[in-house]
Amino acid sequence: MSLKKLALFCGSQPGRDEIYARRARELTRELAARDLTLVFGGGGIGLMREVAEEMLAAGGQVIGVIPRNLLERNLGFPGLSELIVVNDMHERKATVVGLADGFIALPGGWGTLEEIFEVLTWAQLGYHGKPCAFLNIAGYFDPLRDFMARAVSEGFLLPEHLKMFTMSESPAEILRFMEEYRPPLILDAIWGLNPDDLSNPRGKE
Repeated sequence: MSLKKLALFCGSQPGRDEIYARRARELTRELAARDLTLVFGGGGIGLMREVAEEMLAAGGQVIGVIPRNLLERNLGFPGLSELIVVNDMHERKATVVGLADGFIALPGGWGTLEEIFEVLTWAQLGYHGKPCAFLNIAGYFDPLRDFMARAVSEGFLLPEHLKMFTMSESPAEILRFMEEYRPPLILDAIWGLNPDDLSNPRGKE
């Protein structure tokens, strides 16, 4: 599929090991080298700050989407290519999904997991047909991979649902998956949907 804008979901903390920031910057440089626009939460802290700074330093375009109350608490990143101010977290997520052609989760906490699992859920329900990925820095997401395998073995997910994302430590491998991505045919079988007709959560192209 055609990729122009990618959303990164990443922690508001940098993590204790410097490897998280270093690998986040490596991913961002890969996006810039491919002339992709970065979409992120607009924050000026943690890994969010790392990816925004690196992208701007590489001459790339960065779109931030931030709730008004966080901006008023001086948690926004200054000097972005574009900053979209929304009313709340729900609007933020819907805006990011509408803007981006794919989604990559970096290590983070509850907020990061909530964001990537919401877009995976929307994909499962057929609200969009965009690829998702986890940048698995230092094995951070290994326990999550085990959890999802358990969900399949216990019948709470179908094996085809795991085809909606990739998990890798390689930015190049993730981007190759995204470029070649087509929504699994399970969407058509279960929900009566044609993957080629999937639109964004607002029902518009």
